[in-house]
Amino acid sequence: MKMIKMMMMMMIMAMVVGVALGNIVDTTCKQTPDYTLCLSLLRSDPRSSSADTVGLGLILVDKIKALGTETLGQINAAYKTKPMLKRALDECNQRYKTIVDVDVHTAITAIKGNPKFAEGAVVDAGVEASVCEGGFPKGQSPLTGLTQRMGKICDVTRAIIRMLL
Repeated sequence: MKMIKMMMMMMIMAMVVGVALGNIVDTTCKQTPDYTLCLSLLRSDPRSSSADTVGLGLILVDKIKALGTETLGQINAAYKTKPMLKRALDECNQRYKTIVDVDVHTAITAIKGNPKFAEGAVVDAGVEASVCEGGFPKGQSPLTGLTQRMGKICDVTRAIIRMLL
């Protein structure tokens, strides 16, 4: 009987902790420029259920990396289908490699130590995506949806990183 009471108490405590941690995602996302996107990104990652604000920022930096990697794949595919856009694609390829290889690494390292540098890296990732998009002739970018999404994810990530400053 004592064992059953102990197990029930532990289950109740686990639920309370789970609700409290779930609230950090909701509370944090309310402080970003896109509440719905923030919730969608964080709730899609199981790590968010036990993350603090630093952890939530790291999850979003991982989302930036994943989208950057996906975009690099789309750039490589576009070389075959849109050879007339080679110059703009070359520029985007360089910019997205910077996002994935430099900005993400800097943000991951800095978010745990000096979040100001993490903020700068995330801002740079958004700028790199925007400059990529601007390099195409009007209406001809095969990457518009991806670059716009990158900008929005960077805005949400920056807002969360600013909470650490």
